[in-house]
Amino acid sequence: MLRIRFGPADLARVTVAATPDVLLETALSVRHLAAPASGLAAHRGELVAWRRAVKPGLAARAGILARLVPPTGYLPDFLYQPTARDAATAAELAAQTPTHRLAADLDPLPTVPGTSMTRELAQGSTAARRKLVEDLTRYHRSSLAPLWPAVLNVAAADRALRSETLLRGGVEALLATLQPGWRWAPPDLLVPFASSHTVELCGRGLHLMPSYFASSAMLIYDPAAPTVLVRPLPVTDVAAPPGDVLGALLGRTRAGVLASSEHATVLRAAGLITTVRDGSRVLHALTPLGEALLAGG
Repeated sequence: MLRIRFGPADLARVTVAATPDVLLETALSVRHLAAPASGLAAHRGELVAWRRAVKPGLAARAGILARLVPPTGYLPDFLYQPTARDAATAAELAAQTPTHRLAADLDPLPTVPGTSMTRELAQGSTAARRKLVEDLTRYHRSSLAPLWPAVLNVAAADRALRSETLLRGGVEALLATLQPGWRWAPPDLLVPFASSHTVELCGRGLHLMPSYFASSAMLIYDPAAPTVLVRPLPVTDVAAPPGDVLGALLGRTRAGVLASSEHATVLRAAGLITTVRDGSRVLHALTPLGEALLAGG
């Protein structure tokens, strides 16, 4: 059990990330693909199709990334780059990590025969840093980019639900409803975890990071910044936008359909809304495509 302990100042410093971290999701997607299908929990339909399409040839496409992402547990901290807005920038920032930090981040990884490039990366080799950028960029472009719009749609719907909860019940209501099996027992947030730890937030607050690929909670700790709690996004009803449905909708008054139509199934099938279920509540949220149509874009 992970026990995250809040002080009075921490409750005022709870933030929710707008989107998943692109580099962390890239790494976690490799872990997801490497796992046997029989060992995966139930997941989204679009994720099943994506996995079937991109799993073949994973090792060749992932390159050094396959050796940086063990099947479970620890991930190197430099694979989290929250200031990056896109995968290419995130890869460059990861490669610019100071050598002493690269060595510290890579040290806990299990030793695998034939991983000279990983050793060179830990030593700050220029060639290894460039290889890291190339492999990260290639893998994201070839494997994750096709799914990324769906990832953002699910995250947007979840963020809308968290925002509604915060507005209606405040920070403690947000913490109490974050995830099935998680429990808010003031001043502690109790999170199922592989081992038992108590983490004091010490007034720096908590940053909630959604993840499409994480199978359980993850903690990213920086003594100079808010603690980051990575939480799996809930399974949602998201479908790819088939052209025939979208074409039918575009023939109507866009604002009327999006603002007042009750045909959620049609809108969801067209890729205009996403739906998140949280207990007895159901929240529909516009996707970026839906927002553009509503605005007349």
